[in-house]
Parts: sequence; structure tokens; C-alpha cells
Amino acid sequence: MVFYGEYEVSITSSGRVALPKKIRDTLAATTVVVTKGFGECLAGYSKQDWEKRAETLLDVSLLDREQIDKRRILFSSTVHVELDDQGRIVLPKNLRTFAIRSKKVVITGVGDHFEIWDKTRWDSYMKEIAK
Repeated sequence: MVFYGEYEVSITSSGRVALPKKIRDTLAATTVVVTKGFGECLAGYSKQDWEKRAETLLDVSLLDREQIDKRRILFSSTVHVELDDQGRIVLPKNLRTFAIRSKKVVITGVGDHFEIWDKTRWDSYMKEIAK
């Protein structure tokens, strides 16, 4: 399973966003796991892939502060959301507050997962890495 592409879509005030067909087809399921990503975006995974990743995250030393901090951020913000018949998900308010500032978002494939970025932040990020 490989996520790829860049798609600009709208998000409603209630947090409903349509996942592009190529992203939905790669998921091959109706449950999506969404969590805080790195870089002020959201990260999305298939439920099956997330469960595998979660197992490896649990396998870190409780004495490793950096790993524990990452684990806290990821697990405390993780939600399971269901795709509706039109391929939309509803992002919880806490995740929208963290990552989304406008009504336009960019959904990007990042290989093993997809990300949801506020369009303005995505444009700034792309300009920064293109230097």
C-alpha cells in the first residue's frame, strides 16, 4: 500500500473533508486512523497499518524521554474515523485546531501514510524546502 499525490480539497466548518478517490482506494477499508503529524499537519493511516505501527511504538524504553514524548503526542491525539458513503471523514475539533486554519486543505500521499495540511501551511512548507 503506497499513498501518493497531492490533492486540494475543502473542509467544512464541522470538519468534514472528502478524501480523494486514490487515497480511499489505497485505504481499502472504511476506518481511517488520524493523528497529529510532524510539521503542523495531520497524519492518516489505514487501521491495519496503524495497529502494526502502534506495536512498535510501545516497544520503547520508558527511560527514553524523546520517545515517550513522541508516544504521548501520537497516542493522545489518535482517533478512528469512519468514511461515509461519499468518502468523507469528520476531523475532531482538537485535530482541526492543531493543524487547520482555513477552508482549504491539501491531502498529500507520503508513501506509507497520507497527510492533511492547511493549504497556506503546505504552500509555505513547499517554498521552504524548495530553497
